[in-house]
Amino acid sequence: MAKEITFLILFFLSCSVHISLANQNYQSFLHCLYNNIQSSEGNSDIFYTPSNSNYTSFYLSSIRNLRFVNSATTKPLLIIAPTNVSHVQASVVCARENGFSIRVRSGGHDYEGLSYREVDNSRQFVIVDLANLREIDIDVTRGTAWVQAGATLGELYYKISIKTNLYGFPAGICPTVGIGGHISGGGFGTMLRKYGLASDNVLDALLVDSNGDLLHKDSMGEDLFWAMRGGGGTSYGIVVSWKVKLVPVPPIVTVFTINRVMKEGVIDLMSKWQSIAPRLHEDLLIRIVAQQIYEGGERQVQAGFNALFLGECVQLVELMETDFPELGMRRQDCKEMSWIESALYFAFYTSDISKEALLDRGTEPYRYFKAKSDFVKEPIPKSALEKVLSLILDDNAGVIIMDPYGAKMDNISETATPFPHRKGNLYNIQYFTEWTQHDTTTYEERMRWIRNIYDEMEPYVSTNPRAAYINYRDLDLGINELVDGISSYEKGRIWGEKYFKGNFEKLALVKARVDPSDFFWNEQSVPPLFAGDTLLSFYFDA
Repeated sequence: MAKEITFLILFFLSCSVHISLANQNYQSFLHCLYNNIQSSEGNSDIFYTPSNSNYTSFYLSSIRNLRFVNSATTKPLLIIAPTNVSHVQASVVCARENGFSIRVRSGGHDYEGLSYREVDNSRQFVIVDLANLREIDIDVTRGTAWVQAGATLGELYYKISIKTNLYGFPAGICPTVGIGGHISGGGFGTMLRKYGLASDNVLDALLVDSNGDLLHKDSMGEDLFWAMRGGGGTSYGIVVSWKVKLVPVPPIVTVFTINRVMKEGVIDLMSKWQSIAPRLHEDLLIRIVAQQIYEGGERQVQAGFNALFLGECVQLVELMETDFPELGMRRQDCKEMSWIESALYFAFYTSDISKEALLDRGTEPYRYFKAKSDFVKEPIPKSALEKVLSLILDDNAGVIIMDPYGAKMDNISETATPFPHRKGNLYNIQYFTEWTQHDTTTYEERMRWIRNIYDEMEPYVSTNPRAAYINYRDLDLGINELVDGISSYEKGRIWGEKYFKGNFEKLALVKARVDPSDFFWNEQSVPPLFAGDTLLSFYFDA
């Protein structure tokens, strides 16, 4: 046994990581892992370090943003890829006992890379990568599914379609996004006006807490079950599985994309859209993607009106003629299809491909990007829309994506889950810029553009606080500050109330109960707020 443990230690060590055999904590950590994580097929596919030939490819496989793939980014001492839940429990126990922090990765879509990096590179950390935990169990009779956190949205949609055409699930449009993080932050997609967020449709969950215990809805307590459904990933533990409610979908849905440029009255159309999109029938969502195009040899701003209707074209045409005739939507703009084909349509801009495309998880990052977000409560004046859209003509412009709320979102209390952006919000805005050039100048110009347009929008969006969406994570809003090893609540409020508004205090109280040592920490994890049991009970007695 001693010989095998020595071999394992040597296997994990890397010349690029400043660890030596004299580091007793690291040796103890490896002993703990070896004693508690065993696989019938060996551990070569569970543990990865820089000395492993597969380390780099596995590390990159779930990184989506090249901004965080550079020599300045400290890599983890170890990547653990559990193949069962007990491995996750052992990883937590061993890391905590030996003073190592954990980053948890399901799909790797964290916009600021916090699932696989530390911003200031001051802590030794390991990654628990959930990619091997991706089982999906569909129960058509009950209309439910258990989905492990390492599964992607695309894999869930595909598995639903294999079992039934009667159900779908209301989550995002990007198929490579991991279920674990997506639901933890709320998770919205093209059916949010009918069924709300992904997190609004959670029935149960399995979570490994900071003690390594496996908890479910009844054993974790009402407060923790509330907090984990939209309160941000990995503040309270590691979600290993969600039980979700599937939602009914009709046999035929209809989509359309109608593109308009400035000379076709984009400003007037967007102005009208602001007033009617949140009030349309709940079966209809029309989003806008505004971007720069080249037409006739010159730059133009194009607004794409992108829609999903849970019904047939003839019904949609009637609704559009009544509520939004200015768009000029006609019968030939309709494309009727199944719900799963609509998932392909929004993901790949076409439904004429095999649904197996939803199973592609990607292999390595190919672009740099930065995003920011806003919520709009009052229609933006036409003059302001014109000014903002003019910025899309800049050399280094990105895109603006507007997703309408209303309907079901208006009927859920802002305290029902941590996601508070409910009634009174007309729509969400995502500002997004991406690039592929590997140079500092492009990076600076792209970052300058997105921060400039964000500043320009300040007078027209939500205030006190200026709200943001946690799944469009933005470190410009602020980061945690450690005081004696614990995140400062007052510093956390700076960014936390933007994501969660009044729910942030409740989230921090839950954090203090379930993770008082702040083991599950990152630059924007919820900090603990220590208070008496009476105050905590007050929040959850309703």
